[in-house]
Amino acid sequence: MNSPTPEHTAALIERVGRLLSTEAHAEGLLPVQWEALRYLRRANRFSTTAAALTAYLGLTKGTVSQTLKALEARGLVKKRVNTRDRRSNHLSLTAKSRSLLSRDPLTATVAALDDLSRPTQSALDVGLEALLAARLASQDRQPFGQCRDCRYFARRHVDGSPHFCQLLKEPLAESEADAICFEQRPG
Repeated sequence: MNSPTPEHTAALIERVGRLLSTEAHAEGLLPVQWEALRYLRRANRFSTTAAALTAYLGLTKGTVSQTLKALEARGLVKKRVNTRDRRSNHLSLTAKSRSLLSRDPLTATVAALDDLSRPTQSALDVGLEALLAARLASQDRQPFGQCRDCRYFARRHVDGSPHFCQLLKEPLAESEADAICFEQRPG
C-alpha cells in the first residue's frame, strides 16, 4: 500500500462527511438541527446558550437562530432565562428530543467505528483531533473540549464538590467533567 497523500485523506473525510450529511436528514430534521441537538446533549450548563452553539457550529447568528426557532417549534428545545446574564437564554433538550436522539442517524457511524480495531480507532481519533485542532486554530475558533481536559479544571475541590471550574468559580458535578465547554482551554 502506498503512503496516503493529504489529498487522498481529505477526499476520504469529505466522502464520510457526505454520507453523514445524507443520513442526517432522518426524522425530518436538517443536518444542522441534529448537530444542535447533539451539542446540547454534550454541553455543560455554562455552554447551553445560542452564542456558544453559534461558536461551536461555526455558523452565523442568523442561521443558528433559525435552527433554534425550528427546533423550538417542534418541541425539541426549550429556552429559559440565563440567571447570570438576563440578556441571554439557556437552551435545554426536551423529553421529545431525548427520545429522538435515541434514534440518531450518527449511530450507524458509531457502530462502524466500533467494528474497527482498537489501534485503528485510536489512530483515527488522534489524527482527527489533531486535524480539527489545526483547522480551528487556523480560523481562530474555540476548541470546545471536555471540562476534565481544561487548564481551569480542579479535581476534588475543598468545598466538597467533586470538581471545580477555577475560571468560572463554580463547583462541577462528576457528570460535568465529561461535558464540553465553551470556556475550555486545553491544559
